[in-house]
Amino acid sequence: MEPLYLIQILIGFAGLILIAFPFSENYKIINFRYIFYGLVSQIILAIILLKIPFIIAFFEVLGNGVVILQEATTEGANFVFGYPPSNNETPYRSLLETFAFGVLPYIIVMACISAILWYWGILPFIVNLISKACQKLFNIGGPVGLGAAANIFVGQVEAPLLIRPYVAKLSKKELLIIMTAGMATVAGSVMVALIAILDSAFINENLIQHFITASVLSVPAAIMYANIMIPSNEITEFKEDKTPKVYNSTMDAVTRGASDGATIAISVGTILIAVIALVYIVNSILGILSPYLGFDLSIEIILGFIFAPIAWFMGIPWNEALIAGELLGIKTTLNEFVAYPSLAALDSGELSEKSKLITFYSLCGFANLSSVGILISGITAMAPERKDDLINVSLKALVGATLASCMTGLIVGIFI
Repeated sequence: MEPLYLIQILIGFAGLILIAFPFSENYKIINFRYIFYGLVSQIILAIILLKIPFIIAFFEVLGNGVVILQEATTEGANFVFGYPPSNNETPYRSLLETFAFGVLPYIIVMACISAILWYWGILPFIVNLISKACQKLFNIGGPVGLGAAANIFVGQVEAPLLIRPYVAKLSKKELLIIMTAGMATVAGSVMVALIAILDSAFINENLIQHFITASVLSVPAAIMYANIMIPSNEITEFKEDKTPKVYNSTMDAVTRGASDGATIAISVGTILIAVIALVYIVNSILGILSPYLGFDLSIEIILGFIFAPIAWFMGIPWNEALIAGELLGIKTTLNEFVAYPSLAALDSGELSEKSKLITFYSLCGFANLSSVGILISGITAMAPERKDDLINVSLKALVGATLASCMTGLIVGIFI
């Protein structure tokens, strides 16, 4: 490791931690042991998931499985949305080449498979292991450990559903942990759809390995940032030590998983239509003002300047930090389904391969303004009396989740 890069990384660690301090309710009583545990656990997990040969071999098998899953999804989508067999060549593009019919079906299929794996006990077993580790490291209760760990595989609203009976009893810090972990990770159902978008930009990378690594590493980081923002020792305990039953049978998991996936896919599609239209409108207005200001102005340029220092903290060279900062800003104000295609569309040479991968990790999460609304409304439906507390911690959760993903990017950058 070059001395200048080492200095940049050390400054980055300090910078990404210190940014959270102004959002702390009482920075004087922050338990620095939890910061140490959070960083060390991320480093250990990064080594395990990125450097151990049999883990890498497992991810290669998983990567082949993703290819089969993509082919299977295409078969299903082609049956529903494709053109009927004909000897005449159609003058139109296939519907499967569009985002709505070519990418969103992955969410439906993956949600269905996730539901099956949950019913069979495979995902609950993994979630319980991670939950126990988080409980020991950060002194959090069983419900919070489960709710945070489950975000690696299920969505940001589905994870709190697993601990629904306890949501009303959780402390403010525990609510913050659930929200931060939810926005610092991406659901398994979304990963395959994002892989379809990014495949061409990361030809030599096993993207499923990177997505899972990003979500696993970001859970302890999210808990760490929640402990910085609300230092507290209040714990809500489980009465039993098992994950709750969600589905009644394999067929129930298939039907409900597919239905939930369709709901997510429709939500993603409609949000994208709205936010892309809004960005176009704002950029058009800024474009009118640009000649009078004497320089080009757009949302992307503004966000680039705001987030460039954070990109530099992650270990990205300053001459590339503005581009990475733009993508971070797009993800935070819009969402990952806008930011990742922008990353994939970058011209060769705009970001080095290492910077692209660090940026990839920093974008891996639901930390955006629309997710704040989704989480507040989703958890409020489970515990209406906690609405004010959820609103109160929502900004902290957004900032903490964004910083957690960036810290993951910084740490992974050390090992790639």
